[in-house]
Amino acid sequence: MILEVAILNVLPGQKAEFETAFAKAQTIISAQKGYISHEVRRCLEQENRYILLVNWETLEDHTEGFRQSEGYLKWKTLLHHFYDPFPTVEHYESVPKLKG
Repeated sequence: MILEVAILNVLPGQKAEFETAFAKAQTIISAQKGYISHEVRRCLEQENRYILLVNWETLEDHTEGFRQSEGYLKWKTLLHHFYDPFPTVEHYESVPKLKG
């Protein structure tokens, strides 16, 4: 399983509109091949900052499957105009239990 992590900086004054748009957009991502689950959290220290965490079966399910899908075009239309700066997306894998 791969964890996608994106810090989303939403334009000032657009928080409510972003959250409404994201509620629609999450139905798009949850229908994608390889999608497992997602979570969005709002930052306590910076009012317009969110973190998006998405679990995918494989890296390619996100980078090739979702990003090259028709659903991604809808996702972009719903969400990308809210971001400044545009988010950096990183992917993480589990670390085996470390012996100590």
